[in-house]
Amino acid sequence: MNKKLAAALSGGTALLLALTGCSGDDDQSKKKLDDWAKKVCDQMQPQVKKILDANKSIASVQTEEDSKKVQQTDSAGFQVSVDAYKALANAVQDAGAPPVKDGETSQKNAVKALNDLSTAYANLKKRSDALDTGDKNKFGEGLRSIGGDIAKLSGQSSEALKKLQEGDVGKAMAKQPGCQKNSLSPAPSKS
Repeated sequence: MNKKLAAALSGGTALLLALTGCSGDDDQSKKKLDDWAKKVCDQMQPQVKKILDANKSIASVQTEEDSKKVQQTDSAGFQVSVDAYKALANAVQDAGAPPVKDGETSQKNAVKALNDLSTAYANLKKRSDALDTGDKNKFGEGLRSIGGDIAKLSGQSSEALKKLQEGDVGKAMAKQPGCQKNSLSPAPSKS
């Protein structure tokens, strides 16, 4: 009943790992850029971990028969994502524009994308909370609809986040412990 939702959440996880997993070299304005990346990355790892844990929690109830338990788990997971995406947006906003060409635009786009994700997860939480747990068919249909919307969210926001981590910014972020991909890799999922 919850498989489509779990699959969509995996897409969201991939987006987060793409944001945090970069690689690269140095450049002449290394210090300023490294300082900027440190500001963002120090705040990023705990928030990404919260989102990944929320996704795992939601995925863990995919075979659960008790609709109320599924609804409660989904609702709690969505709320964690609301708060974590908001905190990520604030971290990027508070760090200021990265000191690179078009840094202000990249920052603005990333903050908007993260805030949009926070708002979208708040809407998903409301929809999930409103599902009728007494009717398993309607509940399942509602979950499938929510899962489809999560998949759309991942695609819509990934472009601005990719732009934030392009070039020298991505290289600087890759050096920060809070943005190193291997420190945030999720456990393999059972599909």
